[in-house]
Amino acid sequence: MPGSLPNTSDPLQQREKLYLLAVGYYRSGDYSRSRDLVERCLMIAPDWRQAVTLKKAIEDRITKDGVIGLGIAATAVGLIAGGIAAAVSRKK
Repeated sequence: MPGSLPNTSDPLQQREKLYLLAVGYYRSGDYSRSRDLVERCLMIAPDWRQAVTLKKAIEDRITKDGVIGLGIAATAVGLIAGGIAAAVSRKK
């Protein structure tokens, strides 16, 4: 389907294709590609509610995944620091 985008001269058809691709990438978990496509869609139709709603959902998901990633990283650092502290205290 991405190959058919350049052949689309009607902006409404191009908007629909971009939106459907964005939804597909969102559902498959490729949020950055989905966001790029929905932003292209919004360049064609800035006030299109479905695209605006999808963009918000994508951004919320990216933020949520980022917070979860930070939590996992902080936990890992805490466990490593705790292990080092325990090893040092045993040697004394």
